[in-house]
Amino acid sequence: MRIFARFLVFFTSLGLLGAATAALGTVVAYFYYAPVLPPVDTLKDVRLQVPLRIYTRDGRLVAQFGDKRRLPVTWEELPERLIQAYISSEDDRFFEHPGVDYQGLLRAGFNLIKHGRIHGGGSTITMQAARAFFLTPDQSFSRKIQEIFLALKMEREFDKQEILTLYLNKIFLGQRAYGVGAAAQVYYGKRLHELSLGQMATLAGLPQRPSVDNPVRSPERAMGRRQYVLRRMFETGAISRAEYDEALTEPIETTVHGTEIEVSAPYVAEMVRVEVERQFGRDALNQGLEVITTIDSRLQRAAQSAVRRGLFEYDRRHGFRGALESLTLEDYLTREDLLVKLSSYPVRIGLTPAVVLSVDDNTATLLTAADEQWSLDLAAVAWARRFLDQETVGDEVQTVSEVLDTGNLVYLTRDDQGQVQLSQMPVVQGAMVALDPLDGAISSLVGGLDFNQNKFNRVLQARRQPGSSFKPFVYSAALELGLTPATIINDAPVVFADAALEDVWRPKNYSGRVFGDTRLREALIKSRNLVSIRVLDRVGIRPTIEHLVKFGFDREDLPRDLSLALGSAAVTPLELAEAYATFANGGFDVNPYFIDRIYDAQGTELYRSAPALACHDCVDPQTTISETTLQESSTAVFDGEDAGCERIIASYLNVGHAERAVSAQNAHLITSMMRDVIRRGTGVRANRLGRRDLAGKTGTTNDNRDAWFSGFNSSLVAISWIGFDQERPLGRGEVGGTAALPVWVYFMENALDGVPESIIPEPDGLVTVLISPDSGLLSSAGRADAIFETFRIGMVPKPEIDDEHYFIDPFADPAAAEKTVEKDEELF
Repeated sequence: MRIFARFLVFFTSLGLLGAATAALGTVVAYFYYAPVLPPVDTLKDVRLQVPLRIYTRDGRLVAQFGDKRRLPVTWEELPERLIQAYISSEDDRFFEHPGVDYQGLLRAGFNLIKHGRIHGGGSTITMQAARAFFLTPDQSFSRKIQEIFLALKMEREFDKQEILTLYLNKIFLGQRAYGVGAAAQVYYGKRLHELSLGQMATLAGLPQRPSVDNPVRSPERAMGRRQYVLRRMFETGAISRAEYDEALTEPIETTVHGTEIEVSAPYVAEMVRVEVERQFGRDALNQGLEVITTIDSRLQRAAQSAVRRGLFEYDRRHGFRGALESLTLEDYLTREDLLVKLSSYPVRIGLTPAVVLSVDDNTATLLTAADEQWSLDLAAVAWARRFLDQETVGDEVQTVSEVLDTGNLVYLTRDDQGQVQLSQMPVVQGAMVALDPLDGAISSLVGGLDFNQNKFNRVLQARRQPGSSFKPFVYSAALELGLTPATIINDAPVVFADAALEDVWRPKNYSGRVFGDTRLREALIKSRNLVSIRVLDRVGIRPTIEHLVKFGFDREDLPRDLSLALGSAAVTPLELAEAYATFANGGFDVNPYFIDRIYDAQGTELYRSAPALACHDCVDPQTTISETTLQESSTAVFDGEDAGCERIIASYLNVGHAERAVSAQNAHLITSMMRDVIRRGTGVRANRLGRRDLAGKTGTTNDNRDAWFSGFNSSLVAISWIGFDQERPLGRGEVGGTAALPVWVYFMENALDGVPESIIPEPDGLVTVLISPDSGLLSSAGRADAIFETFRIGMVPKPEIDDEHYFIDPFADPAAAEKTVEKDEELF
C-alpha cells in the first residue's frame, strides 16, 4: 500500500511536472510566435479578394474582372443545409470548441510521429480560416503552431457566425472559384438558395482537394466526396434517411458556368477596366469595386442588335464567299470525330457551325456541333449569290446545290421567325454610340461586330473621315459669319489650284451633276458638295476652324484647306457624337462620360460623376447649381409648374452648367435644316420611324470607304458607322443612306419606342417669313410658290421685286421699324 502511494505521488508529480512543462512550453511558444501573428485591427479588417464588377445604370451586370471568381454572401444568405454540410464534414464540433479541437490535435500529433510531418487532421474550421486569410499553406510544424494561436485569437475577436461566414467566403473550391457563392455559380449556374441537397454536399466535399475533387475535373472523385459528406450529415442527424438516399441519386454536373452577364457591352467593360486601373492601380481588379456606368441596358441591347443586323444585311448584299472549310467526310470514322471537328469552330454572335451531310437541288442536311441535324431549303440560301468582288455578285441562285456541297463547313443562323438560314461572318465592321445631349452620358456603345474576335474599339480608336456628316458644322460657321438658310450659292463646277490638294482639285457632287443656284438649306438637304466648298471659300477657312473647335473638335486635326467642307478631318464616332450633341441640346458643349459611380466592397461611394449640364433657362452659366435651386426646380416640375432647367433632376447636386458653344438661334436653324434632311433629303429612309422630332445627316467618303449617319432629337444623339478596318471601298451604292442609316433606324425604333416626341422650343431672336424659293429673297404672300424660312432678326433678306410692288421687311434693319414704310397692303 505504501509502495502504491509512492507510485501515485510519483506519477502525479510527473503529470504535474509535464503539465507545467507543457504550459511553460505553450507560454514560450506563444511569446515566440506572437510577434508574427496579425494584430487585432488586421483581424477586424479582413478583406476578401473580390472581382471588379461593372453594371449598367439600371443595375444589370455587364462584366467582372479579377484573378478570382468570388461572390461574397452574408450569414443570412447561407442556407442551413449548406452550413450543416460543411460542419458535418469539416468540423462537427465547430460550435463547441474554442477554435482548437484537442482530439483532432492528438490525431495530428500521432501522424507527425508516424510520418514525420503534418498529414491532415486537427484543423478546425477556425484554423482553416486563419490559414486561408493570414498564413501560408505549407505543411510545417511551425505553421501549425501559428495556426493554433491565431485560431484562438480569432475566436476571441469574432463570434462563430462571423468565423464561418469568413471561411465560406474565402475557401478555394476549384475552377478559380473562391467561396461558396462563386462555386454555386461556377458549377451549377445558381445562387446558394437554389442548390439541391446533393449539390450542397458536393460543394462541401471540395475544401480538402478542390483542384482534383471538383465535378468538372473528376466527376467520380467528386461523387465519392459527396457520398462522404452526405453520410456524415446523416450520422450527425442533419438529414433524414430519406433525404440521404434521395441525394445520393442526384447526377454530378460537369459544366462550367460563366458569370451571369445580363447585358452585352464588352467594349464598355474594357473602357471601365482601363479607367479603374488608371485611377486605382492594378490591384483594384480584386478589391471588390462596383462600377455603375451610364449605359442603359435597353438601349445597349438595341444598339448591339442594330449593328449586327446592319452588318449582316450589308454582307448579304455582296454575296457568299464560300465555305469555311471543305471536309472529306470519309476521313471522319465516327460521328463523334465529326462533332469534335465542328467544336473547333466556336458558336459566336448567333452563328452556329455545321457541316453538310447531304445536298440536292432542293435541300441540304447539315450536322451541328450539338449533334443536331438542320435542313436548308432554297429560300434559306437564296441570298447567297457568288461573291466576285466588292462591286459584283454572281447570278441569282436557282438550286441549293449551286451554293453548297457535301462536306462544306458553314455557319447557320435563325431569322426573326426562327427559320434556319445559311450565313457567314461579315468581314465589314461597324460601330454605334448614343449619348444624352443634356450631359453627355453615354447610354450605349458598340465598338465592333464581335469583341471576342477583335477588341479594337472603333467608337474610341477609329479615326475616319466623316464625309458629309461634317457639313452641318461648316454650315453652322456660315450662319454665324453672315449667311442664312436662304443664301443662294451657285452649284457649279469649281477648279482649285492648291499645292496642298495635289496642285489641281476638281471636286464634284456625288451624282456628278450640277444644279445651279441653290439655297443653303437645300444644299444641306441634298448634300451638295460643290455648294459646301463654295460656302467655306466664301466665309474663310480660318474663321470656320475657329468656329469648329467650339464643338469639341481638335484644332490640330482640322485640315487648312477647302477639303474641310467635305469632311476630310479624321474623327472618331465619339467625337462626332459630342459635336452633334451641341445641336441636339440647343448649343451647349457637353463632355461624353461613361462612369456614373464607383463603390468599394463595403458599399462606400468612392466616386460620383458631376457632369456639366446643358441648361437653357439657368441664369448664370458659369455658376454651379446649388442643392436648394435643384430642390426648388424639381419640386416645381413635379407640381407641373413652368420651372427653369426643368430637365435637371434632383440627383445632380453641385454640378456646373455646360458652356455655350453656339447661339441657340444657330443651333435651332441647323437642326431645322437637318430635320429636312430626314423629311425629304438624303436621310429620307428615317421617315419610317414616323416621328417629327428627328434630325440628322448622312456621310459618305471618297470611293465609299466610310458610311455614316449622325442623327438626334433633343433627348438622344446616335452615330452609326460602317467600313473596313483596312480602308477600302464598301462597294457601289454603299453610301451613308444605304449602309449606315438603316443601322441608325433599327436602333432608334427600339430606343424611342414609347418615348414622346421631344423638340426644343424655338428660341427668341428668330422670325419666320415667306421667301421666294428661287431667289431666297423676301416674297409676298400672294406668290403661289412662296415658302417659309426662318432667320435671325436682322438677317431677313431684302424683298423680291414683283412688278412695281415691293415692301421692306422691318426685321432686316432694326432701325427701319421706326420708319414710315410705303407698301402695297394687298401684297403685304
